[in-house]
Amino acid sequence: QVQLQESGPGLVKPSQTLSLTCTVSGDSITTNSVYWSWIRQSPEKGLEWIGYRNPSGGLYYNPSLWSRASISLDTSKNQFALQLNSVTPEDTAVYYCTRGTTGAAFFLSWGQGTQVTVSP
Repeated sequence: QVQLQESGPGLVKPSQTLSLTCTVSGDSITTNSVYWSWIRQSPEKGLEWIGYRNPSGGLYYNPSLWSRASISLDTSKNQFALQLNSVTPEDTAVYYCTRGTTGAAFFLSWGQGTQVTVSP
């Protein structure tokens, strides 16, 4: 079974970079036609899709976040990462990494989520 686990600092200061890692087991980051996404959830904005990367070259960022967000795949560690630059308190949310294929299965597997708070 596919398992995903988010990790990273739970507290980030404003203007700094939020960096999270998703460790994947049960599947390979290199698998074609699989999409690795980051999603966040906050009381203010609800669920918000940050973006995805695909080992075949697919790439997407939420238009509201593309200038600050970066998703990378580390095939050697079977991990993928999120970097969100220049964070503000509005970036405070629970961050999830997900795995999926096309269509209805795009966000089929989720990590448990990790709380990230942006605060001085």
